[in-house]
Amino acid sequence: MDITPGTPLLVFDGDCAFCTSTVRFGERLLGTDGWAAVPFQFAEMDTLAEFTAGAVSRERAEREVLWITPTGTVYGGADAVAKVLLRQRRLPWNVLGAAMRLPGVHALAEAVYRLVSANRERLPGGTPACAIKR
Repeated sequence: MDITPGTPLLVFDGDCAFCTSTVRFGERLLGTDGWAAVPFQFAEMDTLAEFTAGAVSRERAEREVLWITPTGTVYGGADAVAKVLLRQRRLPWNVLGAAMRLPGVHALAEAVYRLVSANRERLPGGTPACAIKR
């Protein structure tokens, strides 16, 4: 894992074709200026767990995308998506990210994220390997 210190990090499930294609699409659409994405399978999970005071684990990274700030704060699921969007300096992405943090919208964004996450093996590009182990 070759990540620049001080760079926010998006950690995702690299074994899931849906997750990987979604992150790669986001990178092409939004760019990766000032942040990096890495599959948890290639991340130094012990180091990340120590850096985030235990907030990052393999089990958590299998269930949801994680946004790790340079100070070690961790956001998961819809909050991680909102953080990626908030990093954008152009409309409409930064506004969408801000909207996802509003109380009513946040609850809806979280519900949609959980629905997609629970069914990612059934979505376009998904495979049986995408299924979340329960």
